[in-house]
Amino acid sequence: MAQWTSAVGAAQLARLLNSQQERPAGPGTRRPPAYRALADGIRLLVLEGRVPVAARLPAERELALSLSVSRTTVAAAYEALRAEGFLESRRGAGSWTAVPAGNPLPARGLEPLPPEALGSMIDLGCAALPAPEPWLTRAVQGALEELPPYAHTHGDYPAGLPALRATLADRYTARGIPTMPEQIMVTTGAMGAIDAICHLFAGRGERIAVESPSYANILQLMREAGARLVPVAMAEGLAGWDMDRWRQVLRDAAPRLAYVVADFHNPTGALADEDQRRRLVDAARSAGTVLVVDETMSELHLDEGLEMPRPVCGFDPAGSTVITVGSASKAFWAGMRIGWVRAAPDVIRSLVAARAYADLGTPVLEQLGVNWLLSTGGWEQAVDIRRGQARENRDALVAAVRRELPEWEFDVPQGGLTLWVRTGGLSGSRLAEVGERVGVRVPSGPRFGVDGAFEGYVRLPFTVGGAVAEEAAVRLAAAARLVEAGVSGGTEAPRTFVA
Repeated sequence: MAQWTSAVGAAQLARLLNSQQERPAGPGTRRPPAYRALADGIRLLVLEGRVPVAARLPAERELALSLSVSRTTVAAAYEALRAEGFLESRRGAGSWTAVPAGNPLPARGLEPLPPEALGSMIDLGCAALPAPEPWLTRAVQGALEELPPYAHTHGDYPAGLPALRATLADRYTARGIPTMPEQIMVTTGAMGAIDAICHLFAGRGERIAVESPSYANILQLMREAGARLVPVAMAEGLAGWDMDRWRQVLRDAAPRLAYVVADFHNPTGALADEDQRRRLVDAARSAGTVLVVDETMSELHLDEGLEMPRPVCGFDPAGSTVITVGSASKAFWAGMRIGWVRAAPDVIRSLVAARAYADLGTPVLEQLGVNWLLSTGGWEQAVDIRRGQARENRDALVAAVRRELPEWEFDVPQGGLTLWVRTGGLSGSRLAEVGERVGVRVPSGPRFGVDGAFEGYVRLPFTVGGAVAEEAAVRLAAAARLVEAGVSGGTEAPRTFVA
């Protein structure tokens, strides 16, 4: 059986190679042989995630024609990549990209920082902010007032409290997406929602298409469910979703599910426009793929005057293709573990039935708190506080990183909670190791890839501002100098929780 899960055409690979910026050679520096330059170009595309791991490369003759080089040059480049562990081949199956063996991939995330370490360590691992008071306290007080009638019941509501399901349905309807309460299931956070969806639709061994890079914890959840992840490379910067790639992958790999974060993508911050959303739904429908859309960041638009596009489910009026996941964790508070699924009624019934063998239901008190917020206008005021915090933090962090690390590259997103930063050629994994020695925790790029890509990236969340953001940048610059000097942070990469 072939080991590749997607394919890169000759013309597409040639465009990607030609888009690479050629660095000027220093005085007296000899240019590498043509095959070596080609091998290095392909290797860089894999490490940056622009060509996914396990992507079948074009045949030697096809690529030679597209690049206007000899077939011998391509054959030598492929052989060099095989020798370095970046290419695997099998007669009759072709050649596909890989990453070298020997370095364990960072699979898990950053465990939450212990409370006793909060005073000495700046934690940039979790993209989550403190609760927007006084609204958390008011929500809990409102929930307690509503609790007595529920306390006289068994307390198990596998589909969620009827009142909260109705409120969430009304909010989708107000956004122009007619929705009934029967189309809503309340879950224990967005992670609980996606875990339930994966177990229902994608059994062990099933393929799931994912953005590359993507949200680290979801990738790990899918790995542990036994899914075969099919990465689809994101376009450069904030351009986001390459619809030609998506259509090709969905057609060729025929994944059972596809998972996307169309609103302020985690980690890149990209926002899908309406044309991308429409084409993504059309491609999924044509391929028979269920499209799972994570709206966790959708309310965190930070720039004034930004007009948000229609929800992705708005392009699926029949409800046969898109399943939407929402959550209170990012827009309100991560400690309020309330998420939800919007889907066709038959899908909701299946998810609810399967829940009897999982967690039975979501805590009642937290559901009442979210329902109080949504029903009283408190949600809008709390989210407005959250946007202000995130906007100030983003601007402070951007200014500090640009001052202390001018060689690092990133685009500033219009919303969300994260910066996706190219580290000027430094190893993101090594920066994460050394960073802990100088008092700053940061997740490395490979945590957001499927198989070791994005080594030259780190993710920086907007969780600190003011003087703390400035100090975080100073410590990151210190870590960068140590990495440049070849100082090691240890033999094992730290285990880090990525929220």
